[in-house]
Amino acid sequence: MALGGNPVFNGKNFRSQTRGGAPTVPAGGPFAGQDPMSPQDLQNLYSAPAAGPKETGRMTYDDVIMKTLGCLAVVLLGAAIPVFVLPGMAGLLMIVGALGGFVLGLVNSFKREPVPGLILGYALLEGMFLGALTQVLDAMYPGIGLQAVVGTLAVFAVTLALFKSGKVRATPKAMRFFMIAIIGYAVFSLVNVGLMIFGVVDDPWGVRGVEIAGIPLGIIIGLLAVGLAAFSLIMDFTSIEQGVKAGAPQRYSWTAAFGLTVTLVWLYVEIIRILAILRGDD
Repeated sequence: MALGGNPVFNGKNFRSQTRGGAPTVPAGGPFAGQDPMSPQDLQNLYSAPAAGPKETGRMTYDDVIMKTLGCLAVVLLGAAIPVFVLPGMAGLLMIVGALGGFVLGLVNSFKREPVPGLILGYALLEGMFLGALTQVLDAMYPGIGLQAVVGTLAVFAVTLALFKSGKVRATPKAMRFFMIAIIGYAVFSLVNVGLMIFGVVDDPWGVRGVEIAGIPLGIIIGLLAVGLAAFSLIMDFTSIEQGVKAGAPQRYSWTAAFGLTVTLVWLYVEIIRILAILRGDD
């Protein structure tokens, strides 16, 4: 089974932990250097329930779920800033959130160890960006924000169900296809942004607004991007599964939560952009 392709999960420390085995014990046994135990102590130890992953400081699914929910709660908190606190500064907050989130995203991706404060800071900035973006688009196309949220949750739920059923897996062959597709998508996005900045195209969506056989190119590219984001979720789930099975340290639950948050933010942006292009084409 291939390990996730999300760069968040490709850090050297996380990969080494997910490839490792059970935790090691000190030389001489777990009780080396301690006084001999009495028969009653041995009986109490034998009768005690076995320690689970949580008690031994290991990564668990519950940890990942709770920390992911925490990150998403901070995203919602950040989104509330441009919507309720500073509604007249959506444009500025969008730029600050996008640039700040990008920088912290890179920092968190390449940190040797997860830093909860930096991860939550990323979630807050991305929330500001998403909130401002949604506010602007919702003013143009009422209800589009709710549609994008429902669409994101639906894709996440379907992807998780397919992963749990075992019908979709991140195989090495699928990983190679994903990497080729994601590189092509990244190049297209950079070229499109450059054409928009230098005024080569007048459409607000850049080349995405060009129609092919009556269908905006942005719809085709957007659907491809949603598919890539969905498969990225599959790879995230694979990495988390490997981490739990390998007994990775509990702190890497933050890495898993961060990786899922990054993918969900990307998925939401792609879905709301598709909806905006469709609504604008009506």
